[in-house]
Amino acid sequence: VVLGVRYRAGGPGVEGDVVEALAPLTVACDGCFSRLRKAVAPAAKVEVTSTFVGLVVEGPEKLPFPEHGHVVLIDPAPVLFYPISGTEIRCLVDVPKAKSSMGHVEYLLEEVLPQLPEALKEPFKKAVEAGNLKSMPNRVMPALPQLLPGAILLGDSFNMRHPLTGGGMTVALNDVELLRDLLVERPAGTLAQHGGDADAAAAAARRLHAHVTGKFFARRKNLSSTINILANALYAVFCAPPKDDPGAEHARRIREACFDYLSSGGRRTQDPISMLGGLAPSPYLLIGHFFAVALFAVAQNVREGQPILDNWKMFVRAYNIVKPLIDGENVTVLSMIPISRLG
Repeated sequence: VVLGVRYRAGGPGVEGDVVEALAPLTVACDGCFSRLRKAVAPAAKVEVTSTFVGLVVEGPEKLPFPEHGHVVLIDPAPVLFYPISGTEIRCLVDVPKAKSSMGHVEYLLEEVLPQLPEALKEPFKKAVEAGNLKSMPNRVMPALPQLLPGAILLGDSFNMRHPLTGGGMTVALNDVELLRDLLVERPAGTLAQHGGDADAAAAAARRLHAHVTGKFFARRKNLSSTINILANALYAVFCAPPKDDPGAEHARRIREACFDYLSSGGRRTQDPISMLGGLAPSPYLLIGHFFAVALFAVAQNVREGQPILDNWKMFVRAYNIVKPLIDGENVTVLSMIPISRLG
């Protein structure tokens, strides 16, 4: 049972006394590099999928669509551009693990620069050569409800997905709102004063844990799983596979079909945007659109006169992208299918 926190009082350069603060609930939200996660959720497994290299590029007027964010689909991984002021653009370059042996400057100039829109090449090159590159590992971690009584994790300390879609803050703020509501609904006496008594604090922690934990995980699942699956699935679709991958051509066609599908307007555009923004928290809606993209790709294949076997291989590739993500989040009836990957 987590009874509270122990910290050292004082300020910068001042070493004070160790102080204990007991409480029925301790909230930890110390980010992706959480030092508290291991103590509260020891079974949590963090996977580093790639690295974002960030830089600031001058000239937002050079963006194809000013005042909009852009995802540039290059090989082997996407690049993000979005304006942050009237004179600057933030650029985030995804560096896959397969390219981690290259230096960042080398990768940006040799692999990324030649594939960018023409108007962005010169300001991008200038920004890279100026230095001041920042990097951050991109981490994925499903939410595990096995937390110690008396503690709860919020934000990236609890649950992470690929940051391609920028869904982290949406999930974190939703979690904060849910926790607030549950604390408002708490049964009488769960936050009663314990007078510094450890046994009383432990009993209070267990009572509050019984009220908060189950409802918290159940209520967050629709929104968090929708954003998590969407982010990780889009990243998998938008990344080019290794050249020696026998399914590389099928992956390319799925990526092109996904882009065409999302660009075609109506609900094909509106629903994914709503899911990205947390406005349509529905795993079933997401899975429906994902397999609609797969069928859209198959239809394009048929119109091009491709062999029937190719259509099946494309569908298998799409299934193998999304099914492990569904299993990791344990949502929809598809999670009950015991086969996570097709051969």
